[in-house]
Amino acid sequence: EKYCDPHATERAMDFAWGSAQQQLQLLHIQPDEARRFQQLASHLLFPSYLLRAPAERLLENHKGQSGLWPYGISGDLPLVLITIGELREISLIRQMLQAHTYWRMHGLSTDLVIINEEAGSYERPLQNRLEQMIQTHTVAAVTDLAGGIFLKSSGQLPEEDLTLLKAVASVVLIAARGTLPQQLGIPAEVLPLQEKLIRKRSFKEPVTALPFLELSYFNSLGGFTPDGREYAIYLGPNTNTPAPWVNVIANPNFGTLVSETGSGFSWYGNSQRNRLTGWSNDPVLDPPTEALYIRDEESGIFWSPTAAPIRENSAYRARHGQGYTVFEHNSNGIDQELTVFVPVDDNGGKPVKLQRLRLTNISARKRRLSLTYYVELVLGENRETSQMQITTRWDDAAKALLAKNRYHPEYGARVAFAAMVPEVDSYSGDRSSFIGRNGSLGRPAAMELTRLSDRTGAGLDPCAALRSGFELAIGEQLDITCLLGQAGSVAEVRELVSGFRAERAFEDAFDENRAWWDRLLGTVEVHTPDLAADLLINRWLQYQSLSCRVWGRSASYQSGGAFGFRDQLQDVMSLFVARPELAREQILLTASRQFKEGDVQHWWHPPSGAGIRSRISDDLLWLPYVVAAYVRTTGDSEILQQEIPFLNAPLLTDKQHECFSTPEVTFERATLFDHCRRAVKRGLTIGIHGLPLIGTGDWNDGMNLVGADGKGESVWLAWFLCDVLGGMSELAQLLQETELALSYQAERSALIKRVELAGWDGEWYLRGTFDDGSPLGSAVNREARIDSLPQSWAWLSGAADPDRAALALESAWQHLVRSDEGLVQLFDPPFETAQPSPGYIKGYPPGVRENGGQYTHAALWMAMAMARKGDGQRAVQLLRMLNPIEHARDAAAVWQYGIEPYVVAADVYRLPGRIGQGGWSWYTGSAAWMYRAWVEEVLGLKVQNGQLQVNPVIPETWPGFSLSYRHGEAIYAIKVENPESCQQGVAWVEMDGQRVTDGVILLEKGLVKHQVVVMMKAEG
Repeated sequence: EKYCDPHATERAMDFAWGSAQQQLQLLHIQPDEARRFQQLASHLLFPSYLLRAPAERLLENHKGQSGLWPYGISGDLPLVLITIGELREISLIRQMLQAHTYWRMHGLSTDLVIINEEAGSYERPLQNRLEQMIQTHTVAAVTDLAGGIFLKSSGQLPEEDLTLLKAVASVVLIAARGTLPQQLGIPAEVLPLQEKLIRKRSFKEPVTALPFLELSYFNSLGGFTPDGREYAIYLGPNTNTPAPWVNVIANPNFGTLVSETGSGFSWYGNSQRNRLTGWSNDPVLDPPTEALYIRDEESGIFWSPTAAPIRENSAYRARHGQGYTVFEHNSNGIDQELTVFVPVDDNGGKPVKLQRLRLTNISARKRRLSLTYYVELVLGENRETSQMQITTRWDDAAKALLAKNRYHPEYGARVAFAAMVPEVDSYSGDRSSFIGRNGSLGRPAAMELTRLSDRTGAGLDPCAALRSGFELAIGEQLDITCLLGQAGSVAEVRELVSGFRAERAFEDAFDENRAWWDRLLGTVEVHTPDLAADLLINRWLQYQSLSCRVWGRSASYQSGGAFGFRDQLQDVMSLFVARPELAREQILLTASRQFKEGDVQHWWHPPSGAGIRSRISDDLLWLPYVVAAYVRTTGDSEILQQEIPFLNAPLLTDKQHECFSTPEVTFERATLFDHCRRAVKRGLTIGIHGLPLIGTGDWNDGMNLVGADGKGESVWLAWFLCDVLGGMSELAQLLQETELALSYQAERSALIKRVELAGWDGEWYLRGTFDDGSPLGSAVNREARIDSLPQSWAWLSGAADPDRAALALESAWQHLVRSDEGLVQLFDPPFETAQPSPGYIKGYPPGVRENGGQYTHAALWMAMAMARKGDGQRAVQLLRMLNPIEHARDAAAVWQYGIEPYVVAADVYRLPGRIGQGGWSWYTGSAAWMYRAWVEEVLGLKVQNGQLQVNPVIPETWPGFSLSYRHGEAIYAIKVENPESCQQGVAWVEMDGQRVTDGVILLEKGLVKHQVVVMMKAEG
């Protein structure tokens, strides 16, 4: 309202003008100089080859960002470098000192590096003059600090460091070349004109409709294929999904994310630190950074086989499967099918993304076409900081375009590549020339040219673009394969690309990829009265957990790249039966991130190991919890004797809640069991009420202020510790350390007494206490009166008083389960104004994420607790509420829920106006826990140390179910019958017609198929 009055607007503009004039007078800057400083600033923000070091100089650099640190230069800010060798050239230095101050006053922080090339002498007049000017011509001058001025002598700089500085600089000025206006006036390079494609008249081409697919749970946008292997998404004219519906396709070292439009990104090693192409979490635009273009060489018409970057009127279909996605589109007389996957095999898989475009000519004439493959290179965390350091070149031996970012501190030696099979006709490493001035990926300038520029090198706006021309006879079909990857050397690139030029190389790798996922996902197959549950259990939950959470560590809404200490440990618990070796590997890796004092990194980035040391209290305890469960399931007790090193880093000070660092790996090693012992010893804290200290968060990181002063306590952590202590007692007994086992049991018993004494609130268990001793999760609280975690874990730990545990779970059901809304709150009411503050969780609006919304991870624990209690009806009711398929049954539900219906959401909102809206998808530990909740708790499949038992807890309305379990080459076909309509209880078990003692089946791995019948009967 203030500026509705024209006079107020004029006064504001006059004031701004006057303020700007005062600044110029203060700095003794003329208006023309200010204009030039602004012009120069554009080169800092958008570096240009015009003011950077020559390309050949850039190619000489072999050092990374860490090479700047000895000079106090972080490398995080734009850098201006000036070289000067004569006192008579000093005027440029004066101007640049003024520019540096001018920029800083306008919020642009830069590092100004002055290289003194003065010939050696005792008096050093130029050095003295430069030092004097730096002190005189700056406001609040800072030297040798970030955003300051760095004066260095060339004689004291190693040549390789001088090369590094020049390569890093956004602007390089040489005082001997004249004034700033003269150097800004350098004419741009005039590139040779490229031949434009001559457009001829276009033909009216036939368009065939996409083949009809019968889909389960079709909701107007998509549905499951009958076998559940694929989720098919249909995009008609003006049809879009509410948010990107993606597939996260990965192997242990490489991955790609693709959405229903074909957008996405790719990475090697670390999906945050080493993105080959750009990640975007824009759910509206979903901008592509990789693209394919098909062009008719006669008419000049070009289009995309996917819905991005060019959208045609004819329909598109994306079919997401496990480890691959297939896109279908028919237009311009060409049927198009694009298959995308990342190879997976028993050795991990190759570091490459493969795309096969299959084209079929359905028109009535011979076609002359070309395919252009475009990749917007990042080779780092984000393009804005990495693009200056990317160099490209064509490798004739590999017939591939290669790219490196030597500046990358961890992946600088690796070679990215893009290639096509068959070979390409032209290529380009210059994004500016490909897209063109004011162009876009929807209308790139290069698609109007007969050839790409064949321009590569250093100092360009980098990309990788390839083009191949071909002809298609009437009815002919042609396959073209595009490769994108990153290898350890040029030789490895050549070997990889050469391998995929072989006949059937793509088909063989794709078949092996599908077979690998089928073997994993086919270990357990279920058939229940709930088809929506079957679809998730059989094909999607373990895939989501392994491909996205363990391997990719990235999705649309988060691209972390890091391992979480407790996160991936929980994820691999769902693999204990199907792929125990993968779980073993993750356990040992995670144990190696423990400090010698017993605490652990909250998260860390591979390969450097840089991460957070924190005061979060539950991280370290997940190691013994998961190790005990792993040994119990697999019988692999040898893992306990595996020796693993520790980490060493400075301890947190009393004022530090966390610290980011790169710890040292110690020479000291200890067995995995000793690592677990140290974790338990460190985690056994006791507060004033006898409960463990919550620290700066237990499971709920957002409660980081509840115990920030070291006094707050956690009831949930107490129940969790009870479970951990029980598991450690089992392991100690296994290692014949009887005295230690008894001590753990005694500690557990004492803790149970303390939590029952201090943690009970009357109808449910407290969540904990604040530093000041006030309760959290109590009936006396206005906000967060009841939290689901301690109620669920009272059952899951097996430690609580049964009557109290039953009442607590009933209270959670009554207060937190919103059946009419189809969601389960983490706690209620949400935090908003109450004091003391629990932490950053209050930063979320009430009803969003952990702050009173549904946090699926915790809701699954409630479902598991219901099953442990024997309430199969409620357990399955909760699991159905958490099933994404149930949230997207029709068009209205799809637009309310928004995110993918085929993978589990991390959270669902209970925000007014947004109730039922999905939050983060894919990247959540809920996938693994949902799998375990269904298979282990509801269907009752338990595999322990070579033995199999089935003890279901199901709704009484279920007549039974069947499942198949593969153990080695042996198949156990299990049929569960429920003739008495009970929820739990097993009358008898038969295998191959013979009764099984105590219902325990001894497993064998031979090539045999056993028929197992489990007859249910109400207990008592």
